[in-house]
Amino acid sequence: MRNQSPTVSDPFETLGLDPAQTALYSAVLRLHRATITDLALAMDGPVDKVGRQLDDLVRLGVIDEQSGEYLARHPAAALGRVIADRLDRLAEESRRIDSALGSIRSLIRDYDAGRDYQSGTFTVEIVNGADVLYESVVGMAVQSPPTELMTALPDERTMTDFARKFADPWIDAQKRELLAVHAIVPVSTLVLPGVRDQLTRLLDAGGKVRTLDRVPSWFMTAGSEVAGLPPFWGGNLPDHAYNFYLVRTPVVVGLLRTLFRELWTRAVPLPWGGRRSEGMVQVLRLAAQGMCDDSIARQLGVSVRTVRARFADAMTELGAQSRFHAGVEAARRGWLR
Repeated sequence: MRNQSPTVSDPFETLGLDPAQTALYSAVLRLHRATITDLALAMDGPVDKVGRQLDDLVRLGVIDEQSGEYLARHPAAALGRVIADRLDRLAEESRRIDSALGSIRSLIRDYDAGRDYQSGTFTVEIVNGADVLYESVVGMAVQSPPTELMTALPDERTMTDFARKFADPWIDAQKRELLAVHAIVPVSTLVLPGVRDQLTRLLDAGGKVRTLDRVPSWFMTAGSEVAGLPPFWGGNLPDHAYNFYLVRTPVVVGLLRTLFRELWTRAVPLPWGGRRSEGMVQVLRLAAQGMCDDSIARQLGVSVRTVRARFADAMTELGAQSRFHAGVEAARRGWLR
């Protein structure tokens, strides 16, 4: 029994040529350089038909046309051109597939929302109690570390409860890299007992805290999937026995994250976490007692020029337009305690 040789694929077919194009390409290879008339004679066909086939071969990149003459490219070069063209098409198709996969994410959310609606699943639940609030945050962090926690604490009662009882588990979770805390608090709460110490510990653990004159309401987001809202916007949690809504609707979570980022850009860092120096605090304290620049300089044992430079630094740090304004803002931030 004779051994059968393996089937060899037609190299012209590999180039993407049909039989008529293959025959013409072979003729160009043999003649190497020929006019359309020469090729029509070699193919024994009409000039217009051969011309159309030559145009196809030029577009495929397997022959070149120069001043009315047709030149065959080396078959290896021609194959490389075809391969490059196909790779480009594959890359474009891959980009389209990636785009399609990205675009269906919103359709998947719509599908899930519709399924939940039909099954009666409600994406908002009422949660009761401060312990449940703080423990649920840590619980979510354990399930998906590190969870980015954005929270606004708007009033003295909430901040007092946070400092006395609930800061420790969040600080511990921040240290263990379960949480990445970003908090906005009213500047007026910084003088409350224990608040400074707990916020300092949170900063040391890697948390971020900024202050505003007024925080509009309590709310929080845990990652991009969960948000907490008060019973009434603008109210505080203690007044409502720490009852709040836990929301798992993406559009609401996204809206609150955007709101938090807007507030964050308007807020300022904690006074003891910025560029404040003891020298700035000293001149502001003595000025608050009614002392002039000369008296402050003698009291501190520095030059009058140094005193004025420290005032300028304090005004820059506090965003104040005058010394009086700087003194008021420093007192609000707890610098003068």
